[in-house]
Amino acid sequence: MDSRTEPAEQEPEIASGRPDTPARPPLVRELLLVVGLFLVYKFGRQLANGHTGEAFRNAHRVWDAERFLRLPGEGSVQDALLGGGDTLVHVANTYYATVHFPATLAFLVWLYVRRPRHYVWARRILAALTAAALALHLGFPLAPPRLLDAAHLVDTAQVYGPSVYAAKPATDSMANQFAAMPSLHFGWALMVAVGLIVATSSRWRWLWLLHPLFTLLVIVGTANHYWLDAVAATALLGIALAVLRLPHPARSRIVRRSAPASAPVPALASAPPGREPTARPAGPEAPQARHVPQTPQTPHASRTPAPQLATSAAGAPAPGGDR
Repeated sequence: MDSRTEPAEQEPEIASGRPDTPARPPLVRELLLVVGLFLVYKFGRQLANGHTGEAFRNAHRVWDAERFLRLPGEGSVQDALLGGGDTLVHVANTYYATVHFPATLAFLVWLYVRRPRHYVWARRILAALTAAALALHLGFPLAPPRLLDAAHLVDTAQVYGPSVYAAKPATDSMANQFAAMPSLHFGWALMVAVGLIVATSSRWRWLWLLHPLFTLLVIVGTANHYWLDAVAATALLGIALAVLRLPHPARSRIVRRSAPASAPVPALASAPPGREPTARPAGPEAPQARHVPQTPQTPHASRTPAPQLATSAAGAPAPGGDR
């Protein structure tokens, strides 16, 4: 009997349930880490205090470099700001004093809660950017344009308020006014925009770029930074983004599990009247063999030709033939 082999049943694929994103870091550890980084940056900047002469020499170099590069003067932005009235100037000063840290903190909190994988990446970028900025602040002290006489700019924070700096840098024990380059106001704002664009999928997410754009106009219009301060911050952020890539989400591990074979139900074979039906073994039914009658093989006829009468050329029977 012939036997047929049916294809084996496909094994189902069952996901192991491993999440695509890494586990959220411990909250207490992250709080201590962020606060520690902030304190290191805050007190590290104080090490640049006292380099007044070097800070003003560097300020003249930066100012001359911008004129050589034909960058627009910071005075044009400040003129537009002052032309908007005292209220607009006060709003710009308030933005400079109050939005910088809360916006960055809110950005990190939102990523921690909603996008843990992006949070770890953004925190590393901000830490690297801040560390590089601190090194540049220590190695290249720079007086802001509001303190540079050659710039002829107004210290809007001192005139219109509010101000986060003392009137004289020598008496300022809370902030380092000679840490203008790079501008972390702009660097952090740009990273907030980049992080939100990467972490979200809305078609309106590109509007987050308005935050660093408005920040740039504020830091230049209030004469707290040069154009090149923002350029330096952008360069450092670009290097950090190139080195510290966003980790890819871990793919869910697939576990192949064999499906349990179900017991076949035996079929009842038909029986002639008067007999009990018998159970037929389970499995594919084998086709019944069809009896083909075989034709008996007949012996081959003798290949010896029958005797023929030999005739002569004249048509007379040969000798010895019948007459």
